[in-house]
Amino acid sequence: MKKDCAIIVAIDKKRGIGRNGSIPWTLSEDMRHFKDITTKARGKGQRNVVIMGRKTWESIPEKFRPLKDRINIVLTKMPDFELPLGVIKAQSLADAFNSIKKIKDVKIYRTFIIGGGEVYNEAINIPEVSRLYITHVDKEFECDVFFPSFEKQFNKYFSAPVKVENGLKYYFCEYRRMKKAS
Repeated sequence: MKKDCAIIVAIDKKRGIGRNGSIPWTLSEDMRHFKDITTKARGKGQRNVVIMGRKTWESIPEKFRPLKDRINIVLTKMPDFELPLGVIKAQSLADAFNSIKKIKDVKIYRTFIIGGGEVYNEAINIPEVSRLYITHVDKEFECDVFFPSFEKQFNKYFSAPVKVENGLKYYFCEYRRMKKAS
């Protein structure tokens, strides 16, 4: 498993992330931020991996699937679930991490967990996840999927200035996992 694994997510004031299989707000700058972070690799020939649950995969408009310039891994327990050539299917996060280890033709720079709720709930507690990239949307939405509590495990490392788009205030933050006391 690549030691630098991160979660990337946008959350509202109550940690809501979605409703009825979609994001309840539209922030084009946040989408650019997501793309920049998840595609940017340090060295030549390096690529990033994005791991997502099946519902998150299905929520991405078909014309954008798979996510370009990234290795896509979709978590599903459905053995007959069909994915395009080159997209890796895994049954669990552990299975996804094992699949990453088997990638030989490209050097992996970072791994990002991009949703949804069930995947975030599992991933937040695994020690390999060292960073959170969170877009805080300064409003409450009617959500039916929520991001887990993270404040006792992660410290704020960086916070960008507040931006406004479509009448919504939001800001980007990076959090780092707290070191365990020895």
